[in-house]
Amino acid sequence: MGAELEVPEKRIKLLLVDDDDGFREATSAALTDLGFEVVSMGDGAAMFDFLAGGRVVDVIILDWKLPTGCGIDLLPRLRRRGIQVPVVFLTGVPATTYESAALEQGALDFVDKTRGVDILAKRIRLIVDSGKRPAELPAAEDVCCGQLTLRPSVSRAYWNGVDVTLTVTEFNIVHLLVSRGGEYVTYRAIYDCVHHAGFIAGSGEDGYRTNVRSSMKRIRTKFRTLDADFSEIENFPAFGYRWRSAASAAA
Repeated sequence: MGAELEVPEKRIKLLLVDDDDGFREATSAALTDLGFEVVSMGDGAAMFDFLAGGRVVDVIILDWKLPTGCGIDLLPRLRRRGIQVPVVFLTGVPATTYESAALEQGALDFVDKTRGVDILAKRIRLIVDSGKRPAELPAAEDVCCGQLTLRPSVSRAYWNGVDVTLTVTEFNIVHLLVSRGGEYVTYRAIYDCVHHAGFIAGSGEDGYRTNVRSSMKRIRTKFRTLDADFSEIENFPAFGYRWRSAASAAA
């Protein structure tokens, strides 16, 4: 029998957006040498034009600072256009506040440029090889649950008709809780909604719990700004959270 033909491994396609021409060209070349297929451009407008043409990439790498503004501002626009491609942020100014903001908005990773292309490549492969994608709930009609109205098509939540101004990630968490029909959702499931399956942050194996608690605190605060008596989010210590009125509706 003849030797079996080897099927070439599909190359991971990246979209790199960075306004530093030298860095962009060097990084693109290095990633190409590591086996990636790279399309690069210098600003967000070019990125949206590229994606609007129906072109598909596996991961978007966004510089934190771009000529038209902060890269973090582009992420909600991507999600509201239904573009659920994983996003990794690059920055030359590493700071915990920046990293926290990126992850809260739905980015899957945040990499300091000084870490080098090898680290960036490893992070990208971890995301793609595990099928890690931003939390994406099925497109649906508006969801009403008591005083809450969810509009998945635009990732908006309304409490008594008033926009709660949730981030995309916060919206996905609330949508997840409501969609579970009032069942308690584990810390791990909520964290996976924010990041991706298997991602660990903080200290120790359960470090992600602190991150989840912080997210839930921010969400509660936004609802209580509109309604001081808001109490829909219930916590089951050491396990998770649920949306109370969803349980009543399910019953």
